[in-house]
Amino acid sequence: MYKLPELSYDFSALEPVISAEIMQLHYTKHHNAYVTNLNTALQKYAEAEAKEDIAAMIALQQAIKFNGGGHVNHSIFWTNLAPVSKGGGGAPEGALAAALAKDFGSVESFIEKMSAQTTAIQGSGWGWLGYNKESKKMSITVCANQDPLSTQGLIPLLGIDVWEHAYYLQYKNVRAEYVKNIWNIVSWKNVEERFQLASS
Repeated sequence: MYKLPELSYDFSALEPVISAEIMQLHYTKHHNAYVTNLNTALQKYAEAEAKEDIAAMIALQQAIKFNGGGHVNHSIFWTNLAPVSKGGGGAPEGALAAALAKDFGSVESFIEKMSAQTTAIQGSGWGWLGYNKESKKMSITVCANQDPLSTQGLIPLLGIDVWEHAYYLQYKNVRAEYVKNIWNIVSWKNVEERFQLASS
């Protein structure tokens, strides 16, 4: 049984970038629903597997992918963010900063490119910085809905949720402003830890 991960900060800690109201709804309603629905789908899958009901197993795969992706994506997202008082914002340093400069020209260029691609997502989805173990390079990509980055063969380092529930109560339809502001609470320490694990 999967469970909601503990947040390392209060719902109001990411203000003014993300309001306490959005955080509470996003975490307790949306993320919680993905966890609940994932557990239900996995239970039904186990029952179908026991009965060797292949048709039912195939039918459940979309629910597992969607809700499992929602759980994985949000679990990463919460750790990718940090209150300014706990290191959110600023700029990446060390090996991560060097790798971003190598793969994208500069840290500023990376932020500009990721912001543009994430803002341009049609409908709901995620903007991602991922690491490719084969090429030993980072890349920016987008995923529709709750598709996890692993479906593209990449290891997730940094994700930006652009489902409307992540920003609409505060930013209305101005997604670009939300994406611009979210860099003020990115936990580069967390992104660097993910980069070091992925690239080792």
